[in-house]
Amino acid sequence: MSLLHMQVPIEKSPTKSISQRELKVGIVGYGYWGPKLARNFQELPDVTFAMLADLNVNRLTECQTTYPDVETTQNYHDLLKSDVDAVVVATPVYTHYQLVRKALLAGKHVLVEKPITAHSEEAEELIALAQAHNLILMVGHTFEYNPAVEAVREIVQSGILGNIYYLNSTRVNLGLLQPDINVMWDLGPHDISMIRFILGQDPVKVSARGGVYINTRCNLHEVAYLVMTFADGTMANLRLSWLDPVKQRQLTVVGSKKMLVYDDIADNKIVIYDKGVEIPPYSVTEDEFHASYRHGEEAVYPLNWVEPLKVECSHFLQAIRTRTSPRSNGEAGLKVVKVLEMAQRSLLNGGVELKIEY
Repeated sequence: MSLLHMQVPIEKSPTKSISQRELKVGIVGYGYWGPKLARNFQELPDVTFAMLADLNVNRLTECQTTYPDVETTQNYHDLLKSDVDAVVVATPVYTHYQLVRKALLAGKHVLVEKPITAHSEEAEELIALAQAHNLILMVGHTFEYNPAVEAVREIVQSGILGNIYYLNSTRVNLGLLQPDINVMWDLGPHDISMIRFILGQDPVKVSARGGVYINTRCNLHEVAYLVMTFADGTMANLRLSWLDPVKQRQLTVVGSKKMLVYDDIADNKIVIYDKGVEIPPYSVTEDEFHASYRHGEEAVYPLNWVEPLKVECSHFLQAIRTRTSPRSNGEAGLKVVKVLEMAQRSLLNGGVELKIEY
């Protein structure tokens, strides 16, 4: 069994018995992700979206219009003093550490949007704090709960594609520019966590190059190209951009036997290609060297589609009820941040390849 799939038992807290009763969830932040999270928790059984905290009064009004029974506040500490069992943090990255820390100290389980923090030291502290208080800490790596990504992982791990040569991921569109982080920290966590999950291993080296074209005052890159290398020689290329005319969400996996394309926007999300190339085992002259190309059939891989965010939210609640470590736990979030930190260092130093220390 992969380490990514292991369910690690967490010591039960003698002060809480929530395996059977309805859970109460509070959300911090009602910007882009907040409404999506609210809808999913509201639709799930045996859970109540009970409280929202946001500094913006208009957002609180918007929430109460949709969910009249939800209590709202501009003061985050009101949420921490309430009887909610879990806090969902959907705020800018630079706020994650303090908000998650305070929630854990208040005895709340936490689901925090990606990346877990802006610095690995902060993530390490939060992990230790959650463990010390016997609380669930989960990171919103949504693509790990995407049925198509789960299928790609199963296909890769089954050996159907053969030895994996490389993966190429494209995540581009026009916007949304962020005021506090570059495109790599905004979009990169999706692909880094997704590829870790698919391969069942962590990259050992990373390099990054990019460009700043719009936000030159803050020097925040809108375009970035990452290359991750794994211990078995597999390479993963990531193309990330806020400045592309056409939205693309595509992953190509090239193996020694077959190839695969996962297109998150397409109706047929996964297509397996019976294509490849082989060279003769032995040749003395150039005339004897003839590469053999295979152009076989294309096969659409069937999927039972469920909204990934709904699966993620359900997984979080299940982790709380069963006291088991979630798939995208704090440790997984920490590893993604460490990859990003090394990639950021490379980005600012001419794209030099750097070893990742876990």
